[in-house]
Amino acid sequence: MNRKDYYYDEHAPKPQIIVPAVSAVIFHEEKEILLQERVDNMKWSIPGGTMEPGETVEIAIKREVKEETGFDIEVKQLVGVYSDPNHVIAYADGEVRQQFSICFLCVIKGGSLVISNESKRVAFVPIRELNTIDMHITQKIRIQDALAGNNAAFIR
Repeated sequence: MNRKDYYYDEHAPKPQIIVPAVSAVIFHEEKEILLQERVDNMKWSIPGGTMEPGETVEIAIKREVKEETGFDIEVKQLVGVYSDPNHVIAYADGEVRQQFSICFLCVIKGGSLVISNESKRVAFVPIRELNTIDMHITQKIRIQDALAGNNAAFIR
């Protein structure tokens, strides 16, 4: 395991940096959600990752979803901005960061399902099964926020 997420954990290491990241909630026929089982922490997750220099958030999320799932997407709306300092992510290389992720509701426009080197599995998971799979609470919060159908973005 190359990554460990801490959430309201008094034993969490102190973050050294904040890295802008993006994530996507992608529903399929309102009954399923596109998820990947990550190889770095072995948990199910919505697609997403770190922005690269020279990218907009829209370009970053389109690139991340394509790399991790094989699908081309269109961004529909902002779900929320997630920057809780009590969510700390520690990597095997020693990097420790505070979460900072901008999450979007997106729709598939093309492509086909693939598995990347970052994913053990990629699948459309029934929404009713989300509580039965190994997923970090912060991912579930973003999905719940997207399911709420608010017009205004969540700031968490």
